[in-house]
Amino acid sequence: MSMCRICGGSVKEFLDFGRQPVSDAFLAPGDVDGEFLFRLAVGFCTTCTMVQQLEEVPRERMFPQDYPYRSSGSTAMRSHFEQAARHFLGTQLTGPDPFAVEIGSNDGIMLRTIQEAGVRHLGVDPAQSAAEGAAAQGIRVRTEFFEASSAAAIRASDGPADLIYSANTISHIAYADSVFAGAATLLAPDGIFVFEDRYLGDIVEHTYFDQIYDEHFYLYAVRSVQAMVARFGFELVDVEHLPVHGGSLRYTTARAGERQPTPAVAEWLAREETQGLADISSYEKFAAATRAVCADLVELLTSLRAEGKRVVGYGATAKSATVANYCGLGPELIPYVCDSTLEKQGRLTPGSHIPVRPPAAFSDPYPDYAVLFAWTHAEEIIAKEQAFRDAGGKWIVYVPDVHLL
Repeated sequence: MSMCRICGGSVKEFLDFGRQPVSDAFLAPGDVDGEFLFRLAVGFCTTCTMVQQLEEVPRERMFPQDYPYRSSGSTAMRSHFEQAARHFLGTQLTGPDPFAVEIGSNDGIMLRTIQEAGVRHLGVDPAQSAAEGAAAQGIRVRTEFFEASSAAAIRASDGPADLIYSANTISHIAYADSVFAGAATLLAPDGIFVFEDRYLGDIVEHTYFDQIYDEHFYLYAVRSVQAMVARFGFELVDVEHLPVHGGSLRYTTARAGERQPTPAVAEWLAREETQGLADISSYEKFAAATRAVCADLVELLTSLRAEGKRVVGYGATAKSATVANYCGLGPELIPYVCDSTLEKQGRLTPGSHIPVRPPAAFSDPYPDYAVLFAWTHAEEIIAKEQAFRDAGGKWIVYVPDVHLL
């Protein structure tokens, strides 16, 4: 067994996705030799119950200066972050001179609303291209990784933070001890550290296996987060379920003893007990369901190819790397995938080397079927591409099982 990165307990492996690429490392055609690969395997800590990867990818490989993901690329996510910012402006950021820090601020979509409200703020993100986009909008950004040393520097220059916020970032960071040490240094005595991440309970219940890729080092549940933050002097004081990314939880933490936990914490712990999230057998069943979905998807795509049907991919997402490489999907089954991110167009998907084309290619002409890799934005995409269905096209979705829309 491996050792838990949080508590030092034993981690029991339950699913091995084999050799995988860095999920957002899109390749230039002809530049596929020497591609970095790692073993993507996940396990369950038998002590603190944290689900985690067994092999860490160097952070500079996952989040280089030209990291292509942009939070503002989705209408739904823009709305989500605006609502989050307005919530904090009406609750935590109401003092005489409040200060908000966002870890993994990306292109500044959340901080933009806080900046427009005239509130002191700072984004921390290692991706220079994304940080430059935020800075161009007047948002203050430090282009670096958040850890104990950077937090101390921020405290020295800007003072304590009333709010430290992070969305879909804290679970990416294997060195949780340094992150929480930094939060302890930077946070005001009555401040809150709030982070959102994909919820393990939703992943297990709906077989969202593609939510497991290099960036998601930890898969959080309420019980494991409660145990994790307690090790670093924090207390979980509130939990809120969010619809984004197929189901996420917003965890609100504070210094231990500073705030009374809401009833939601106990309610979610009880729900997880019923679901069996502290039982290794639940993850073994999840692994079996994952293998079945992969087999069914390959069988469907192979059958459609034999029938002469045209199938393409929609959304060159990070999570599609897990699906394509674990299931062995390449250009012979999916000749190209359409994506609106300019930085990905004209390149090849990591590992599977499927060409990425702009959205205009989707209707030129429409395919018979499209694999909806960006299923977390299904409602938005299907409404946008109604002409595809009107032309007789069908969407292929593989969670929680393989089916057509």
